[in-house]
Amino acid sequence: MPLLDLGIAGAGLLGRLLAWRLARAGHRVSVFDPAPGPQPRFDGQGAAAFSAAGMLSPLAELDNAGPDIATLGWRSISLWRDIVAALPDPPAFGQLGSLLLAHRNDFATAQRVLARLAAVPGATASPLSAQQLADMEPALQPPGHAWLLPGEAQIEPVKAMFSLYHHAPGVQWHWGCRVGTLHDGALQIDGAESGWRRFDTVFDVRGLGGRPTLPLRGVRGETVWLHAPGHGLLRPVRLLHPRHRVYLVPRPGDIVLLGATEIESEDRSPMSLRSAVELMAAAHSVMPALAESRILRLDRNLRPALPDNRPHIDVTPQRVAVNGLFRHGWLLAPALVEDALAAWARLRADAALPGPEIER
Repeated sequence: MPLLDLGIAGAGLLGRLLAWRLARAGHRVSVFDPAPGPQPRFDGQGAAAFSAAGMLSPLAELDNAGPDIATLGWRSISLWRDIVAALPDPPAFGQLGSLLLAHRNDFATAQRVLARLAAVPGATASPLSAQQLADMEPALQPPGHAWLLPGEAQIEPVKAMFSLYHHAPGVQWHWGCRVGTLHDGALQIDGAESGWRRFDTVFDVRGLGGRPTLPLRGVRGETVWLHAPGHGLLRPVRLLHPRHRVYLVPRPGDIVLLGATEIESEDRSPMSLRSAVELMAAAHSVMPALAESRILRLDRNLRPALPDNRPHIDVTPQRVAVNGLFRHGWLLAPALVEDALAAWARLRADAALPGPEIER
């Protein structure tokens, strides 16, 4: 199969997944990104993937997403398992299910969430008694109501981003280069290497940088990174809260990550006292051991979303665009990349252009 010269605009999660897959197939790959380098930035300005919790939760996302998102998510979990196995220096990955918790006063909210799950064939939430929860997660204090969401998974985002970057063979990474305009087979670079560059195909995965071509908005996410030696938490936990869907996610290195699912704001400023207090108080209410943890980082970032909060794929033989992953970036990215590359290969074949070789 002929090998191609490919350009990727954006070095976030989608960009690194694409670069890794296409380079492994032997293609010449160049990636352009305005960031100064591959490392994370925790100032609200870098790739949102670094700030994410890494929860792979098809069932929990049925709270306000359709069953098609869950279907993509289940496929992505399988793909993540294969990707992690193929990386020489893999990120932490686990599939022990996740927990949904609710205080007694929030049972009505829990019932609404469970009703959405019950409406989808095959979606199950298994109720847990206080003793069952204690046996499963001794670090948690039973809040009143608990359910296991079986099959859900988690991945360590920062390590995954570095592993994809370091093990994409032969990729040319161009940092400090913002892509301003894309056409079929060409992209315009601003900054360190300004000018037009031509490729057999270009991939547009710039996130919010895709404006104004797409009607994107930024959805703010906020996280608290806690160092809690010996915390003992094994599974991601979602706590139903009057204002937020608060989550707790165990990370390697005795870290517990706290976050809220979404805030409709494009504010990139540091976290407010109100947000920090609400997140930490909610987490402490179900995990008392966090009282003696130490705050490592208060982080925030914006995730790209379209008006319907659904992902968007647009493919021609010489241009592929994927955007609008909303809060589902880590949940959906591998499946969307697989679908976009499959559609691209078909279109190039129909147009009698050299067909790409793509390795999973």
